Formats: sequence, structure tokens, C-alpha cells
Amino acid sequence: MPDSQLSPEPPVAAEAAPPVRKRPKPGERRVQILQALATMLEQPGAERITTAALAARLDVSEAALYRHFASKAQMFEGLIEFIEQSVFTLVNQIGEREPPGTGQAAKIVAMLLHFAEKNPGMTRVMVGDALVFENDRLQQRMNQFFDKIESTLKQSLRGAVDTGASATPVLDAQVRASLLTAFAVGRLQRFARSGFKRPPSEHLEACLARML
Repeated sequence: MPDSQLSPEPPVAAEAAPPVRKRPKPGERRVQILQALATMLEQPGAERITTAALAARLDVSEAALYRHFASKAQMFEGLIEFIEQSVFTLVNQIGEREPPGTGQAAKIVAMLLHFAEKNPGMTRVMVGDALVFENDRLQQRMNQFFDKIESTLKQSLRGAVDTGASATPVLDAQVRASLLTAFAVGRLQRFARSGFKRPPSEHLEACLARML
């Protein structure tokens, strides 16, 4: 019996090399952690965020998180630092472009509300919703943030009332600054508690015109 002719065996495909995970550049992982935390805070009605959930989202271990932050409180402090630096950099820019007065104060309030509208996760930090079960110093720091906003508005408004006929220009500026700050905080709270459905900038120009 003649030998059967066998078809040549197909070439064996070379095994694909496992993808090489690039090591993040210095500081890059820290930014990624804060971005992930902010994104998780953007989910309406989100429960308290745990480090386990944050690590799972980033596909890393909890130990990897703690190589960049000593605690979850430090992660929230990182978000607060971003808020402070972003907002007060813009406040300074407004001060350079706009003379003191009601126009300057209105622009500062509008900027704050637009910043929150673009950063819903940060809004939950600003109004304290995300800080309820966290370290008390975080809420104290956000309180200081709004105290500084109010003080800045007071300085802006003194430029409007000093030239007016008011017998108590300093007090008038203080009252107006307090009113504007309370309005801004209220708008941020409504935005967060509506599941980000009620934008803080709603009818903003008309509201500011009534108050100023």
C-alpha cells in the first residue's frame, strides 16, 4: 500500500507577547487617582466612596493608592486644593480685568457657579455632601474657602459703595457680600441635591441684577 500523502502542518503562530504596562510618570498616578475620585463623585446619589471601590475603578490595589496618599482624607484634600487654586486664580484674573464694584462682584459669583456646573463632582465637595463621613478638617477647609469668597466680594463691593451716598458703606458691602455668598452656596446645594439637574447658573443674570 502506498504511503498516504499528508498535507503539511500549518505553521505554529508565535504567541503574542503580553502587553507591557507603562509605568506612570512621577505625579501622574496621583492625578489619575484624583480624577477617578472626582468622576465617582459625579454619580447622582452616590454612596460614600471607599478606597476599595476607588482602587477597583483604577484597576490597582488599595496599597497602590496609599503609596501616593497617606489616607483618603489626603485624597479629598487634593480635590480641595484643585478647587482653591482654580477658583482663586480666576478671581485674580477678574480683579485684573474688572475694576472694583458690583460688576466685579457679579463676575466672581458667576465664575464660581459656572466652575461648579462644569465640575459636578467638585460641587459635592464644595457643599460638603461628599465630606459627611470624612475628617472634620475637610469641612472646615471648605468653610474657610467660602469665608475667603465672602471677604473677596466684600472688597469688591466696597469699591461700589464708597462713592455712594451710604452712611455705612463698609456695613453695606458686608451685607451684600454675605447675601451673594449665601446665594452661591444655595445654588450649589440645589445643583448637587437635584442630581445635577438644576444648573446653578439658572436665571443667573436676572438674580444678580436683583441683588446688586
